[in-house]
Amino acid sequence: MLSKYSNVDGGEALLRNARILSVGTALPASVYTQQEVLDGFGNADRRTELIFLNNKIERRHLALPPRSEAGLIGEETQAELLGRHSGVGLEIGERALRACLKSGGLELGDVRHLCCVTTTGFLTPGFSSLLIHRLGMRRDCSRLDVVGMGCNAGVNALNATTSWAHANPDQLAILICIEVCSAVYVNDGGIENAVVNSLFGDGAAAIAVRAGPPEDSGPVLCNFSSVVIPEAVQAMRIEWDSGHGRFRFRLDREVPYVVGSHAQEVVDRLLREASVKRRDVAHWVVHAGGRKVIDAVKANLQLTEFDVRHTTSVLRDHGNISSGSFLFSYSRLLQEGQVRAGDHGVLMAMGPGSSIETALVRW
Repeated sequence: MLSKYSNVDGGEALLRNARILSVGTALPASVYTQQEVLDGFGNADRRTELIFLNNKIERRHLALPPRSEAGLIGEETQAELLGRHSGVGLEIGERALRACLKSGGLELGDVRHLCCVTTTGFLTPGFSSLLIHRLGMRRDCSRLDVVGMGCNAGVNALNATTSWAHANPDQLAILICIEVCSAVYVNDGGIENAVVNSLFGDGAAAIAVRAGPPEDSGPVLCNFSSVVIPEAVQAMRIEWDSGHGRFRFRLDREVPYVVGSHAQEVVDRLLREASVKRRDVAHWVVHAGGRKVIDAVKANLQLTEFDVRHTTSVLRDHGNISSGSFLFSYSRLLQEGQVRAGDHGVLMAMGPGSSIETALVRW
């Protein structure tokens, strides 16, 4: 169904629905079990061992530096970490973009808008300009870099990308989430950093959106809804660690409960605005934020293990890939081949701010 809008002459014109055309993902080549990462950090503390081995993560793809002669993960300066973020990020970002285009039968020359999301390093110029230069993309390709927003940034940027597609019908927009989370690891033997080091993985994911001709296939992006939790503004943050001379990610232990307690509010608003009942949602694509986060969302939305099967499998195989995690889950949903015409799905991510971002799609 196409919606209408008023044009400058006072008449009505058709506004084509923006659809998700395809998705692509990419990971660093090196994969480590949780035990291997734990051994690499040289942490023998029993509490740290429990954190690593009891969080429902089995393995992660990580672009870690070479091991020392003792088998430990080498120490890096902040400059080296930023260099790894840039180098690895460009490589996996390119592969995710190419996989997305190939999956949708699209060409690099079709891309007219490129939105790049990252939280795990700061670059100027950003990934959008660097990828356009690296791949020889169109010089008139518009671009947007979303930096520092966190794990919720992917769904938030999908909202902005969808708006661009509506404003530029028939033009292809690409969103890429590029995260090298291992570039913000700090190893000091502390419990707080152990939680971060045990949880996050590296990876990139790209999604293609177009408000194109009616023959385009893929789910319609119906609407978006957000909730900001100001009282938890410092619950998730990156800050400078002067003792180690690098940035570090801080994660409050109350995050799962804060997120869970606000999940129903934002989802109910999302569905209400589209006149959809929660029982009519066939597919839940939830950010793989961690075992406790997933459990809190499940409890508050009354979801089943089956509802979050792709979320938990992504967490198991890759850890939390920050902004791109929900696209890895979405990719697994498509690969499963169980989506039917008319199905509704909810995309959901949460992160710093603190906030929860949601999107409703319809096949």
